[in-house]
Amino acid sequence: MDAIILQILNGLDKGSAYALIALGLTLIFGTLGVVNFAHGALFMIGAFCAVTLSRILTLSHQVVDETRTDFLGNPMTVDVPYIHEIVGQTAGDFMIDWAVPLSILFAIPVMILIGVVMERGLIKHFYKRPHADQILVTFGLAIVLQEIIKYFYGANPIPTPAPEAFRGSFDFGAFLGMEANSIIYPYWRLVYFAFALLIVGGVFAFLRFTTFGMVVRAGMADRETVGLLGINIDKRFTIMFGIAAAVAGLAGVMYTPINSPNYHMGMDFLVLSFVVVVVGGMGSLAGAVLAGFLLGILESFASMSAVLEALPGINQIVIYLVAIIVLLTRPRGLMGRKGVMED
Repeated sequence: MDAIILQILNGLDKGSAYALIALGLTLIFGTLGVVNFAHGALFMIGAFCAVTLSRILTLSHQVVDETRTDFLGNPMTVDVPYIHEIVGQTAGDFMIDWAVPLSILFAIPVMILIGVVMERGLIKHFYKRPHADQILVTFGLAIVLQEIIKYFYGANPIPTPAPEAFRGSFDFGAFLGMEANSIIYPYWRLVYFAFALLIVGGVFAFLRFTTFGMVVRAGMADRETVGLLGINIDKRFTIMFGIAAAVAGLAGVMYTPINSPNYHMGMDFLVLSFVVVVVGGMGSLAGAVLAGFLLGILESFASMSAVLEALPGINQIVIYLVAIIVLLTRPRGLMGRKGVMED
């Protein structure tokens, strides 16, 4: 039982990242009809927003500390972060320690701006082009963004720790009334799962309960009719592209303590996220989220040693096998609209 619970937790952890990226992909496809292969790069940029803010907060200069001396008795020079001089040492240490959560405030405007510029500057010219053209141009954009990150940050992963309060592990077994230390799980992975649920709930609430969201949903169903009512649906869709970029960016920000950011992390998640979208149903937001969590759990169970002994390498292909089965038996996906991909 403890092994099953542990694999479910691991699956929810992976599924959270899949669901958030797939949610943004589905928002873009559902509103603009664009297959955006640069979406994984947005996840990567979000992660490097956290790296950037962490570096800014730890920028320092050297000062002479008269209270400390070297072996010759000379005063030592120490590095003092500039943030200490701006807000004080206590507040400065707090901001450095909580750099990853604080990066959310930094990443939201940055990602929305990048999303809007991307949509207005490039993708809008491909709305009426075949999906193959959209895939090629956005995949090329993803490679360009990836190489830019590689140029400025290097090719090696950059460790970005979680706040000290969340660096330990939670005794899940004792919490469930089982034997103590039977199920130990990192605090930050639980935080990431809760954060994913919060973002998913926020996006669904925004689309369902706000006037802006209702208009967007109407535009997704019948763009021409909404335009005839005098509503500038294109402007609203541009904003939705920015929101989708922010969702991917925030997923990347909070994932940095789990997986140290590197320039190719976006590509690592991109293909899997498209598989999630296909399994959930093209254009179905609920399907993308559901498929993300389900496939994350399935991949986690496929990674168990007992399963790998019986079927070596199954954890590498299980998601793709599920996608093949779904496409053969239900081409529109688990929750896709009838007729989508069923020609």
